[in-house]
Amino acid sequence: MKRIVKEVTINWDIKAPEVRVIDSDGKQIGIMPLKEAMKISEERGLDLVEVAPNSNPPVCRIMNYGKYKYQQSKRIQEARKHQTIIQVKEVKVRPRTEEHDFQFKLRHVKRFLSEGNKVKISILFRGREIAHPEFGREMLNRFLEGAKDLMVLEQAPRLEGRNMVMILAPKS
Repeated sequence: MKRIVKEVTINWDIKAPEVRVIDSDGKQIGIMPLKEAMKISEERGLDLVEVAPNSNPPVCRIMNYGKYKYQQSKRIQEARKHQTIIQVKEVKVRPRTEEHDFQFKLRHVKRFLSEGNKVKISILFRGREIAHPEFGREMLNRFLEGAKDLMVLEQAPRLEGRNMVMILAPKS
């Protein structure tokens, strides 16, 4: 994930001769020379931060910049904590898979769906098995029957080369 980081100009790095100053409470103090604005911010023990460099004159805010950056990083961290990441788990079977192995794979599919993940079921055809895609479709229908109470069909079975693929999503 690519994040765009906006450079912030602070204190004496501000190049504008005059700035519009906003107090730490959000009240406008007015337009004044940079030296005067810096004097006010230093008296309060805070930083002068340029928040709108493109306006005329640039807008600066008096604030504790370190505290502001800390709160911003905490906000981002909290947002990241509450987002859910859905993974796609894959189950591969062959068209002539025996009953016990099928039940074993079906249990995996049910577990993945109950954990809230999507499941991609792939039927792998080898050699002459590709001549009978109906066996693969039949097996995928058995998966649909076995997990019908936990899933929603997201992508119907379709043949992609020598594989038949179906994607299931968990019910909300």
